Amino acid sequence: MRILAVINGDYGRRHIDNVQAHAPDNWQVEVWEAPAVFPLVIDYPEDFLPESLPPTDLILSFAEHRGVAELLPDIAAMTGATAVLAAVDNEAWLPRGLARQLRGWLADMNVTCVTPKPLCSLTEHDYGLTRRQRQSYDDPHIAEFARLFGQPKLRVEVDEKAGVIASAGVERDAVCGCARFVAEKLAGVALDDAVEQAGLLHHHYPCLASMGIDSDFADTLMHVSGNVLRDEVAAHIKPHLQARYITPGKRSE
Repeated sequence: MRILAVINGDYGRRHIDNVQAHAPDNWQVEVWEAPAVFPLVIDYPEDFLPESLPPTDLILSFAEHRGVAELLPDIAAMTGATAVLAAVDNEAWLPRGLARQLRGWLADMNVTCVTPKPLCSLTEHDYGLTRRQRQSYDDPHIAEFARLFGQPKLRVEVDEKAGVIASAGVERDAVCGCARFVAEKLAGVALDDAVEQAGLLHHHYPCLASMGIDSDFADTLMHVSGNVLRDEVAAHIKPHLQARYITPGKRSE
C-alpha cells in the first residue's frame, strides 16, 4: 500500500514517525510537509502545492491548519489516491462543517474520505463522529491501515494469583503510539489500579488531542481519547476482578 502523510507540525510528525516505525514492510510511506500559514480564503490551491507528489493509494492528513483540508481534493487528484483519512483531534484544525464538506468533495471524485473524531476512534469498518454517532465506511486501504492503527486494541495477560497484569501489548496501536506506550508500562500493575493507571499514562505520553471542550462530546477530545483506552483495559481485566461485597453493620438502637 502506498501512503502519503500530510503534516505541518509536531502533532503530525509524532503520528507519522510512529506509523513509519511500525508499518509492514510492504507499505510505502511518504511525507509531504504542507505550509504552516494560509490565507482566510484559498483562491489558488496550486500556489500552496508542490509541483509533483508521489503516486498514492491512501492520504493521511495530520495537519494543524484547516487550510490543508481545502487542498486535499487537489492532492488526491495529483496522486491518484482513492482514499483519504483526515484526523479530527482538534476542531480548530478541521471543523465539523469543513469535515462534512471535505467528505462530499471527495465523494464527488469517487474518493472515500473518513474523518474520525478523535483519531483513535477508527476501526476497520467505522469511526466516531460524536458521542453517540459512528459512521461506517467501506474501503480496503483505510481498513488495512486501521487494522494496525486506530482505536486501541490490546493483548493483556493477567496473573490472577498475584492480582497483577503479567504483560500487555498492542494488536492495534493508536496512530500516535500512545497505546503502545501505555501497554509497555502496564506489566506488574495491580488489577485494581490498571484502569486508572492506563488513564494517567495516556495523559503522560502525552495525548495531543485538544484540551478544549468539544460540543459534540461535552468533553475534551483528550479525555474522550483517554476513555477509549481506559475502556479497552477495563474490558480485559473485568473478568479477573473479584467482586467485593459490603455487609452493613447492625443499626444501633
